[in-house]
Amino acid sequence: MPFLALRVPTHQGEEPVIEAYPDFQAGHVLDLGCGPADIPIRLLRALPTCRVTAVDASEPMIRLATEAVKAAGLSDKISLRCERFQALSLDEPADATISNSLAHHIPNPLQFWYRLKQLTKPGGGVLVMDLLRPESPEAARAIVDQYAANESPILQRDYYNSLLAAFTEDEIAAHLAELNFSRLVIDVVDDRHWVVMGRVY
Repeated sequence: MPFLALRVPTHQGEEPVIEAYPDFQAGHVLDLGCGPADIPIRLLRALPTCRVTAVDASEPMIRLATEAVKAAGLSDKISLRCERFQALSLDEPADATISNSLAHHIPNPLQFWYRLKQLTKPGGGVLVMDLLRPESPEAARAIVDQYAANESPILQRDYYNSLLAAFTEDEIAAHLAELNFSRLVIDVVDDRHWVVMGRVY
């Protein structure tokens, strides 16, 4: 299975299939905002010759991730770090960097992309996925009603607020242009997600 030909989980349970970098078979992958480590575990099961540094600023998430990684028998392959990505230091840049649903939490989005470039080797693969901001609060409410109707009121509220805090395709394109990410491309994969992929130089 090629690198990142994976079903990437979302907060609402759907799993868009993202395929990229068929030549990547081994190396160090950095996951920014790893949450409970579902994606690193899936990645290591697909490509057991990789190793992953999984980073999240939330201590509860890292605790969940630690339990999941241990249960999967991957503690020797996945290094979990409870840190803010802004202060993250690696011995050397990662061969590839992935991130799911972190960008919309960052007050300064350019800081996210700048650090991603710093933390990834020149020529390294990047795959970032996040929510797409709807055209209006009413459209956001309709998405919540369609995809999260069975979730708790708290989760529905958080999903709604996340949609409103997310970026549009044009905004992401502007962020990439600002930092001269000429090799990264943005794709809107459904009615509520965008994906950026490519290589950093």
